[in-house]
Amino acid sequence: MLVERGKGALQGQWSLPGGHIEPGERARAAALREVREEAGIAAEIAGLIDMHEVLLHDGGGELEAHYLIAVFFGRWTGGEPVAGGDAAAARFVAIDALASYPLTDGAPALIARAWRRLEASGR
Repeated sequence: MLVERGKGALQGQWSLPGGHIEPGERARAAALREVREEAGIAAEIAGLIDMHEVLLHDGGGELEAHYLIAVFFGRWTGGEPVAGGDAAAARFVAIDALASYPLTDGAPALIARAWRRLEASGR
């Protein structure tokens, strides 16, 4: 499941659904909420694949933002992709088609690792 970022520094790039954790919200619950809000689907979480850091710099090289992203992986359980929230588009993408999308930094490797873990689990 990929979403196209509709605004902000990553506008036009494709990535996994995600966003901010609300005060008092658990990370897993936030991940499931973001999938619902940005992609319109329901999912179950199978595990945590990694903690991914993103450093964004302005045109002059100054640090603009530093994000620490908990990257969960799982399986679709229902619904059809519909862009919502700050996503411009949402769709299921075949693993072998990922290279045709402008993906955010680190996304291809994270997706490949998650796919291997899901395949190994046999679920």
